[in-house]
Amino acid sequence: MRILFPIAALLAATAAAAAPIRVDINSGIAQPLPIAVPGFATPAATPTEAGTTAEIGGRVAQVIANDLKSSGLFRPLDPTAYTSTVEMPDVLRPEFASWRTIAAQALVTGSVTVNPDGSITVGCYAYDVFSAEELARQGFVTTAAGWRRAAHKCADLVYARLTGETGYFDSRIVYVSETGPKTKRIKRLAVMDQDGAGHRFLTSGQNLVLTPRFAPNQQTITYMSFEGNRPRVWLYTLGSGRQQAIGDFPNMSFAPRFSPDGGNLIFSMSVGGNTDVYRLEIASRKLTRLTSQPGIDTAPSYSPDGSRIVFESDRGGTQQLYVMNADGSGQQRISFGEGRAATPVWSPRGDLIAFTRLGGGRFSIGVMRPDGSGERLLTNAYQDEGPTWSPNGRVIAFFRSARGGPVDLWSVDLSGQNERKLGTPLDGSDPAWSPLLP
Repeated sequence: MRILFPIAALLAATAAAAAPIRVDINSGIAQPLPIAVPGFATPAATPTEAGTTAEIGGRVAQVIANDLKSSGLFRPLDPTAYTSTVEMPDVLRPEFASWRTIAAQALVTGSVTVNPDGSITVGCYAYDVFSAEELARQGFVTTAAGWRRAAHKCADLVYARLTGETGYFDSRIVYVSETGPKTKRIKRLAVMDQDGAGHRFLTSGQNLVLTPRFAPNQQTITYMSFEGNRPRVWLYTLGSGRQQAIGDFPNMSFAPRFSPDGGNLIFSMSVGGNTDVYRLEIASRKLTRLTSQPGIDTAPSYSPDGSRIVFESDRGGTQQLYVMNADGSGQQRISFGEGRAATPVWSPRGDLIAFTRLGGGRFSIGVMRPDGSGERLLTNAYQDEGPTWSPNGRVIAFFRSARGGPVDLWSVDLSGQNERKLGTPLDGSDPAWSPLLP
């Protein structure tokens, strides 16, 4: 997808009576921002492989509205309340008075046009309704079938302009799809857009799979597979569907994760009754042992700059979180709250570590700073575990197990106030969020 024209410079409000719109995402939000997202205009309803440009314009608006609503920060207004439609001239010169009458504070509009080579351009514009100011504009050139990604990119543009943070809607989630009785579960790798669209299964379910994780380039997934009754770390290449074990290790290897530069894998391996964290240089296949304490060291996760690793260990008698340098030196415990702590993952912002807190008969999703301070629990259900960060480090996806019921994917923001269920065709566990798509 090509970007047609750049985001406009952030604009200060020029009207004294109207302050620029700003959504505060740090302390939660009691009243989401009312925003109007009418169907995108088109010069003429031109046929494409994905429907007419008018039909695409309507679908683009719906995806943008759904993305913004899912963040918990915006309240898209009901289109039946609109007092006017948006035609091509209105994209650049909106009738702000008509949007003020329905109490819209922001307006997202745009256009869909067909280019001579058959591609389409989706133009996206954001406006402050009360100050009548343009906030941002950007255009995306894509195939007609790629309209959904253009919509996600537009939603990211609006989110970024109104919150000051990078968006996260143009991204994917890989997870383990589950079906069958609890005693004989079939588990398959599956991938989907963050809103559940574009869902597809990657493996057949013939072999048990666990803990899939994206490479930084998003074209490779690492995971654990029991193929041949040998639990080992594997790689899956998207596009080709190629699967390969990372090495013919005689011992069980599991809980893999890529380094931020994609050049290394860290994972756990059991040798001689002890489980430690290892690093594998992918190109050379050089293996380095990073921990050597008695007990189980597992679930390693790099800091975003690659300098440190957080992991869980029971070396002190219970599952707790530890941090070490990337070469294995300087190992120190950071979790000291009640109960146990497991499945840590470093935020892409570097400021927090998400983890599973086990205690009081419940599993909860929590966050703490890398030094262990500032621990907060974000959820309080029966069994929430396996956190993964959105690309902007503001939302956490995880899986929730009901008592004797289904296993589903959920997300929660850092305020702990915006929980939502992520739709999957079957039960789902072990989610991993991708970086933003290129």
